[in-house]
Amino acid sequence: MWRRTAGPGARVLAGYLALWALFFRVPDVARAPMSQDPWSGLGETAVYLAAAWSLYAALAGRSVRSGQVLYGLAMIPFGTAHFAYINETASLVPGWLPAHLAIAYFTGFAYIAAAAAILAGRYARLAAWLSVLQMGLFTALVWVPIVMAGPGAFAWSEFVISVALTTSGWVVAESYRSARPSPGAGSSSSP
Repeated sequence: MWRRTAGPGARVLAGYLALWALFFRVPDVARAPMSQDPWSGLGETAVYLAAAWSLYAALAGRSVRSGQVLYGLAMIPFGTAHFAYINETASLVPGWLPAHLAIAYFTGFAYIAAAAAILAGRYARLAAWLSVLQMGLFTALVWVPIVMAGPGAFAWSEFVISVALTTSGWVVAESYRSARPSPGAGSSSSP
């Protein structure tokens, strides 16, 4: 029963998210292609879409590679956002950790490296899981303390988005476990 309802539900969600990206996120990028904010918004929607598509494809017995590729592409604006907003990113690093600026740069590079690995199909599963770990740690180390210190609308919004991105990334990373290779995709998605 779960498969009969989850598959169509995931397909409807994927369709909705694709339309959302097409009608709301892509026009924002087209209006300001050199601005980081529209790309970050498109990246967020792409992660949700990648998860919905990966779930649908896995339940329908189809190749999940397109969801994985979309997830890899979404990691690029996540990484570039760290560089575009390096001071803001560094300021979010918890005070008890050293080298805030270095951590901000490292996490930006980590997202870009994850994107490259996922798109190339080399160590893709590991890269997906490490990106999920990074998002989960960001949620736990940054947004949980901020929300607990004095929740405001912005803090709650960022916390929920961070949880949703982490969960969506988890769905995509899990799709490597039972991934059916697509034609021409190569089979070296694990070490």
